[in-house]
Amino acid sequence: MILPIVAYGDTVLKKKAKEIDKDYPKLDALLENMYETMYGAFGVGLAAPQIGLAIRIFLVDTEPFSDDEDLSEEDREQMKNFKKTFINAKILEEDGDEWAFNEGCLSIPDVREDVFRQPKIKIQYQDENFETHVEEYEGLIARVIQHEYDHIEGVLFTDKLSSFKKRLIKGKLTNISKGKINIDYKMRFPAMSKKR
Repeated sequence: MILPIVAYGDTVLKKKAKEIDKDYPKLDALLENMYETMYGAFGVGLAAPQIGLAIRIFLVDTEPFSDDEDLSEEDREQMKNFKKTFINAKILEEDGDEWAFNEGCLSIPDVREDVFRQPKIKIQYQDENFETHVEEYEGLIARVIQHEYDHIEGVLFTDKLSSFKKRLIKGKLTNISKGKINIDYKMRFPAMSKKR
């Protein structure tokens, strides 16, 4: 089932998400719905806060990047086969010189900006079977993971922009929070939530 994606301005996007355990109700159905929602919006990642749940879950599937002509053959090959569910994730280390990449977010449609992040991470997480893993990633996969991880920490990519850039996009962000935007996937806007 495709769920509405929470738009910029909703308080759930600014909350630090809580850990869950294997008894979380209907977890399999939730994960299935999250993947369906992400694919329905043509995303490469989706975090639980983006569907209104302040819990520490996010998914990544970088397959769409495997067609990007701007990436090296090696990067494209890596992107093709990377699909994972991260539960109760914790980034243990970030390393290397920060690099810029143009990021966007399903909760902030039509806004893309260069964000600086470190290229290497070490992350601990549980998979959908609650088995614990500690893994290292770098490059674009690390960046997608960092972006989704920020969501469960209550951080948006726009929080990482300079105050000048934030001023430039302020009007767009206001319009998104009011639902004054054309998008081709289901969204839930803060202004509409308050009316209920």
